[in-house]
Amino acid sequence: MNPSAVPMGHDGVHSMEVRNVHKSFGSFDVLQGLDLSFKDDAITTILGPSGTGKSVLIKHLVGLLEPDEGDVLVFGQNLWQISEAERYEIRKKMGVLFQDGALFGSMNLYDNTAFPLRKHTDKPEDEIREIVMRRLTEVGLDRSWTKYPNEVSGGMRKRAGFARAMVMDPKIVFFDEPDSGLDPVRTSLLNDVILEMHAEHKGTYLLVTHDIRTARKVSDYVGLIWKGKVVHYGEAEQAFEHDDPFVRQFLSGESAGPLGMD
Repeated sequence: MNPSAVPMGHDGVHSMEVRNVHKSFGSFDVLQGLDLSFKDDAITTILGPSGTGKSVLIKHLVGLLEPDEGDVLVFGQNLWQISEAERYEIRKKMGVLFQDGALFGSMNLYDNTAFPLRKHTDKPEDEIREIVMRRLTEVGLDRSWTKYPNEVSGGMRKRAGFARAMVMDPKIVFFDEPDSGLDPVRTSLLNDVILEMHAEHKGTYLLVTHDIRTARKVSDYVGLIWKGKVVHYGEAEQAFEHDDPFVRQFLSGESAGPLGMD
């Protein structure tokens, strides 16, 4: 299924779309004409070998990186044809879970989770407390909220980062290698939380990962990026049954196939 065949949202506009996006760092061409329209209210996983621009794609969609060429559209607006103030407003509708959870070490899990609400809203503390505790409960941290990031496991830090990413009720949530550094059991538990949160709150989720098991477990759609381009995008079920040599090799993790060490 090609990206243009992906159904659009109710108003005919995708929440997120990239059109012919190119990005180079010095002589290294990371994105080389990337085209993707993300399915709304679904979990899309972007897979690909290291250095293929998966995290760079997220930075473009969040509006942290400007493309050298091409368009990045979020909620129908071209991020680089609007003001920084307008980009900032769009970012408020996004949640991001970074690889390490990106928590503030000087704050406990409660204050970390409350931070976006205190920064971006004028909600009173009792309302903030209600929202924060609801989110921490959803990720299984309602009994650990007084702990500091250095007092909890990597999996708990990720879940706290997830709670913080969700406190503003985002329409779009990004997960940048959420399973990095976690053992298979904790990865599986985090995936359960992602599925439960999506079932509860809906929204457009985009995961970047190396982990095929994560992709199998959580994805509605799978995109494969190789050498800065999308080589496959479609429903997860189709992707895992695909007969293209590269798609099959990458999703099965086999060494034989077109993907080498370079």
